[in-house]
Amino acid sequence: MKVKPLGDRIVVRRLEAMEKTAGGILLPDSAKDKPQQGKILAVGEGKLSKDGKRLPLQVKVGDTVLFTTWAGDEYKDKEQSNILIMREEDVLAVMD
Repeated sequence: MKVKPLGDRIVVRRLEAMEKTAGGILLPDSAKDKPQQGKILAVGEGKLSKDGKRLPLQVKVGDTVLFTTWAGDEYKDKEQSNILIMREEDVLAVMD
């Protein structure tokens, strides 16, 4: 199933949580923090301005982004990956 976001929304695959700490302690699933980084899988056409023109998005497919903690709505795809659909405004930065 392919998801095509609308407007200024983007589809992001959340990066995997760390399995162990820097000291080598293995973390159970309940103790893992959800990463605030992900890779953009798809982008919408852009936000519609008041005069009816499309404003292009500042991010593109393939970018690795940093986003807010509670950004977007999460769902699982057929591979059981954590996929988020969020607005572009929830993205804090593009990472190199």
